[in-house]
This record gives sequence, structure tokens and C-alpha cells, in this order.
Amino acid sequence: MSTRPSPGIRSDECDLIALTSTFTADGAHREQLALGEGWTRRWVTTWQLNGSQVVWPVRDLGSVPVLDSEPVRRFTWRARQRHRPGLEFMVSTGRLNGFESLEERDLLRALDFLRAREVLPQPFRLDFEHTAGRSAHIPDFLALLPGGSWLFDVRPAALVKDEDAVKFAAASEAATAVGWRYSVVTGWRPHVVGVLDALSARRRPRKDPLGLQAELLAVVGGGPVTFGELSEATPWPALARPEAIHLLWHRRLGLDLGSPLGDRSLVWLAGWHSGRQLPGQGLWS
Repeated sequence: MSTRPSPGIRSDECDLIALTSTFTADGAHREQLALGEGWTRRWVTTWQLNGSQVVWPVRDLGSVPVLDSEPVRRFTWRARQRHRPGLEFMVSTGRLNGFESLEERDLLRALDFLRAREVLPQPFRLDFEHTAGRSAHIPDFLALLPGGSWLFDVRPAALVKDEDAVKFAAASEAATAVGWRYSVVTGWRPHVVGVLDALSARRRPRKDPLGLQAELLAVVGGGPVTFGELSEATPWPALARPEAIHLLWHRRLGLDLGSPLGDRSLVWLAGWHSGRQLPGQGLWS
């Protein structure tokens, strides 16, 4: 029987749902949407392609050349603005990606960790109908992940208002209609952001002239060891630490993302499972 650490978040096997807290619109918000016959034709999306705006009904979203699109709304920087925009380099896409808040930056880092093939900020504007008329909403990101396309909004839970919830419900319906996943990321599981930030420091490609990565993988071949023991088991512990972090970021090694990273953190070979109890970690079942 497959086993997983409990409690904990396996970095080598987790998905985004395991890392985040998300908002789910209740039935009352969905009931405000005009989802009668033909709604996928009446609801439209506007994309920016080759400097021009192009409109696709929701029913035709599957035919949009998303990789050729540009953000429909540009990022702005100005004095005394309340949010924190910027650019985040992603190894998985090989380029800088824009964000409008620190919360969005955290999502980009997690998507990089999960090997997003592409991330499109401000991908389109959705014009939709509801009981009070029409409204528009621009989702924050469209990510192309190994498992398919995933549409995202990012909003701290305390800042979600009723009008936001209706827009999120509309984005969810549009995404579902075309076979995309949709999530509103409102927060993160404890320690996840800090550990991913630490691992991301060594995410870029590295040269390994001493062959330390192979040595580190061999050390955990027989089962988990602590991070401190892992580096000390090599001839050059100080040089082995960044190589171990690089392997953790690239998911060739695993650890618990739900606990602070330190010398006592257990590290294992990606995909390793065991039913035995490990010191200080509780039962793996």
C-alpha cells in the first residue's frame, strides 16, 4: 500500500491544492449568474493578440492561441501605491513573469516549483451576465501545468467581498466550460511560503564539478536522513548544502513543506515510501 507522511506535505509529490487555502463561492453567488440556455455564447472573453483585442465567446475558449497572447491589462508602478508589483524569474518558463502583489509573487514561485510550462498574467477579460446586468472580470493568471490549464485569482480571504465572489463564481463557470481548473488562492499552509523561498535560492541550473549531487542521492538511497546528516555525509558539507537545496527544489529529494527547514528536517529520495515510524515524525501511514 502506498504510504505518505502524516502530518506533513511531501514536497516530492504534492500539488498546489496541498499548499494553499482557497475560496469557494457558495450557491448564492452562483445563483446570481445568468446561466440559462446559450450562456457560453453570450459570455465573451477579450484577449490581446499582436497588439489588437480579439473576442472569443466562452464556448470557443479552447481555440484561443493562448501562447501568443499578451496581458490585457498592463502592470503599473507609481509612488504610494498600496500593492507591491514586480517581476519574478521562473526556471520552468525561463523568463521573468509579472505580478501585482506579494501574494501573487508567492503563487508564481509555487507554480515554478510545480513545473508550470507557461504562466500568463492578466490573460483575458471575461464579460458575463448576472441578475443585475453585466460585469467584467480579469483573472490574475492562466497557468499551463503538466496536468492541464489552471486559471487563478489571488485574494487574501479577508479582502474577498460579495461582488468579488460573484466574479470568482463567473470565472469558475467559464473555466469549467472549457475544461480548465480554477482556484482563488486566499492563503498558504503554514511554513510553505518560507520553505519554498529558501529552496528557490538554488533553483537555477548549477555546475556540479565535485559530483556532490550523486553523493547526496546515494546517501538517502536507504531511507530518510536529516538535512544536517545529509550534508555531513559528504567530504564537503558546506558545498553539499546548496546542492541538496537544488535537488529539493527540483523534487529529486523530498521533505515536509509544512515544517520549517533546518538541520533536523527529514530528507528522502523522491518517491520513497515506508510504513515504519521515524524518530520525531509520527507514523507514516
